[in-house]
Amino acid sequence: MRVEIIAIGTELLLGQIIDTNSATISQKLAEVGIDCLYQTRVGDNSERIVSVLRLALERNDAVIVCGGLGPTQDDITRDAIAEVMGVTLRHDQAIEDKIRAVFTSRGRIMSANNINQAMVPVGAGVIEQRKGTAPGLICPVGSKVIYAVPGVPYEMSDMLERAVIPDLTSRAGVTGVIRSRTLRTWGLSESALAELVAPRLDALDAGDGRTTIAFLASGIEGIKLRITAKAESSEVVDTLLDAEEKELRGILGEIVFGINDTTIEMAVAKEIVELGLTMSVAESLTGGLISARLVNVVGASDWYRGSVVSYASDIKFHLLGVEVGPVVSERAAIEMAQGARRLLGSDLALSITGVAGPLPQEGNSAGTVFVGTSSEMFGDRAIQLMLPGDRDRIRQYATISALDWLRRILSGGTPSSGLD
Repeated sequence: MRVEIIAIGTELLLGQIIDTNSATISQKLAEVGIDCLYQTRVGDNSERIVSVLRLALERNDAVIVCGGLGPTQDDITRDAIAEVMGVTLRHDQAIEDKIRAVFTSRGRIMSANNINQAMVPVGAGVIEQRKGTAPGLICPVGSKVIYAVPGVPYEMSDMLERAVIPDLTSRAGVTGVIRSRTLRTWGLSESALAELVAPRLDALDAGDGRTTIAFLASGIEGIKLRITAKAESSEVVDTLLDAEEKELRGILGEIVFGINDTTIEMAVAKEIVELGLTMSVAESLTGGLISARLVNVVGASDWYRGSVVSYASDIKFHLLGVEVGPVVSERAAIEMAQGARRLLGSDLALSITGVAGPLPQEGNSAGTVFVGTSSEMFGDRAIQLMLPGDRDRIRQYATISALDWLRRILSGGTPSSGLD
C-alpha cells in the first residue's frame, strides 16, 4: 500500500505556517507498516489541487489530503475531490444539524457559509467530526481512495487515529498487530547514538524482521529511538517491545530519560515525588524556562515551591546572597541554589547561570553554562557545560541539560557534562 500526503494551504507555501500535519501523518503510517512515498504541498487553487490529486492517484494507492475543509471561500478541497471523482456535491442535512448544534452549545449563531461544510461528494463516506465542525471524507476513486481531513492538528489527529488508519490497514490487508514504543534520550548526538546502537541494528536486520528501530532527531528535545514490532497478537508485540527496550537500555544506560510522551520535567518530577522532596529554582540565563517546564507537570504544586529569576547580577548578590564577584562560575551557581533553597523553603534547589551570547561575559564564551544544586540529601555541587548554538538554542539546551543533570543526581546516577 503506497500513500501520498497532500497538505493544502497557500499559507504553507508562504512559510506562514509550518506543515506539522504531514510529519504526524507519515509517522503514524510508518507505525502500521504503510509506505508514504511522497509529500506534496499546494496552495488554495482549484486547478492545482485537482492536478496534484490526479498525479497522486496515478502513483499511489491512497491519498491523504489535509486542510481546505473549512467554511470560507478558499476552502475548496471538497470541490476539487468531487471533480477528480467525476461527481457532484450533495448536501448532508445530518452534518448541517450537527454543526448547528455545536454553535448552539457555544451560545453562537451559525453563519450561512458553515453550510459549505455539510457538502459531500456523491459516493463519499463521512468521518464524524468530534473536535470541531468540519467532517472528514473517505472518497473512493475506482480501486483507490482519497481521505480528506481538517488542517487543525488535533482534529486531524483524531480522525487519523479513529478512521483513516483503520480503513487504510483494512484495505492494505495488514494482519496482526503493529505497535511502537519510543525511548527518549538526552546527552548524545545522533551520530554518537547511532554508533552505540549499530550492533543492535545489525542483529535485528539479521533476524526475523518483526522488530525494527528508527532514529528520530528532535532538536532541543534530544534524540528519540522508536522501536516498532509486528506480531500476531498484542501480547507477542508487547513481549517483543519489552525485550528490545531492555536491550537498548542496556546499551544506552542513563541517557534514556523516558518513554513515549515522557518529558524531561516529568522524569524529574517522578524522582522528586518518589523521594518526598520539595524543590525550587534560581535562574539567570534561562530566564524562567526551567520553571515553566516544571509547572507543566500535573501536580507540580505539591512539590514545586517556586523560582527566583535573578537575571541581574545585583539580584544574585542582594537577594540570593551570592558573594560579590564573577556570576558565571561554579561558586555562583552553588550560592544561587543555596539562596533559592533558603528563600523558598525547599528541600532542594536547582540553579543555572551562564552566557547565552552572542557576546562573551567575564571572559567566558557564549555557551558557557554552570548548573548548581543544593540539598541536605545530595549536598551542594555544580557542573560546567559547554553548549552549542545561537542565543535561543543555548538557553533551550541549558534548560533540558540542567533538568537532565538533576534527574541523574536524584536517581543516583552519574551526572552528564552536557551534549557529547
